[in-house]
Amino acid sequence: MTGLYPFLMSPVFDPRPWGGTDLSPIYPNHRFEDKIGESWLTGDAGTVAAGPLRGRSLAELSLELGRELVGSAPHEAHRFPLLTKFLFPHEKLSIQVHPDDEAARRVGEPWGKTECWYVAHARPGAQVALGLKPGVTREQFAKAIEAKHAEELLRWINIFPGEMIYVAGGTVHTMSAGSVLVETQQQSDTTYRLYDYGRPRELHLELGLAAIKEQPGSGKTIRPAPVQHGANRIASLVAAPFFTVELVELREALPLRTDDASGKTSAQVLVGLEGCAIVEAAGAEPVALAKGDAVVVPASLREFRVRPQWTAEFLRAGVPGVQCPVPATRL
Repeated sequence: MTGLYPFLMSPVFDPRPWGGTDLSPIYPNHRFEDKIGESWLTGDAGTVAAGPLRGRSLAELSLELGRELVGSAPHEAHRFPLLTKFLFPHEKLSIQVHPDDEAARRVGEPWGKTECWYVAHARPGAQVALGLKPGVTREQFAKAIEAKHAEELLRWINIFPGEMIYVAGGTVHTMSAGSVLVETQQQSDTTYRLYDYGRPRELHLELGLAAIKEQPGSGKTIRPAPVQHGANRIASLVAAPFFTVELVELREALPLRTDDASGKTSAQVLVGLEGCAIVEAAGAEPVALAKGDAVVVPASLREFRVRPQWTAEFLRAGVPGVQCPVPATRL
């Protein structure tokens, strides 16, 4: 299909019992009657907000456009590879686990759900729980769920703005109130809820306990130093088998590409964190990227440019063209 252009996406605000009606500091002018826990930016249900393809979902467009949209790097030619969202925990999330690819396929799912969280904002004392405490077995954790003290067997860590947390499939996890996270993940919403503080929601104990890895390797990523590109600075936050995510601090126009050193291409997902920028591609109308927005750059565009309106900060995510190892992490 000719005439593709960068897609500004329409956010989908998803109510959750642990969410809130005030989504500051990302959406300070939005007020909701329901408790909103997540703002979905990309994914099957994500829709294009402007231009000739306005109202079309990424699921529809991926089926129709295939590699033109998703690129040559993703395994699946006709499914958008990355689900990106903001998380707004105002209360503790349920204790949950997502299967890795192997566990998902055992129960008939096509793939699992490995994800990462960028800490956009965090109040003092904000925490996440990643995995079981050293020495705790799956059987011991099952008994703790029954006895209603599952939280005590989790490894809780403090989080701070600017950190990236890698959450491998099979990691028991939850988070406390007081942060805003940007989640980038495999395109899956398979979640096994293990413990929910008495909320009247379904639990998935058999599947969830079977999916748990006692040593999953999740944690805060160990990152190389940021690289200067003229007046701009780019930090590699995570390079993992399913996604790469960079933090771009923009001071002047920055040319970017949808391919990497391997020559393979991937759709690019840009998520605005601060300020405003303009995404430009040859033959296409410019698209504004503001805080809380996402822009998807189709893989077939190859070259595009992001130009700040004064200054801007955004995340850039894609699928790597070569097989990346599991990232090094710390707790």
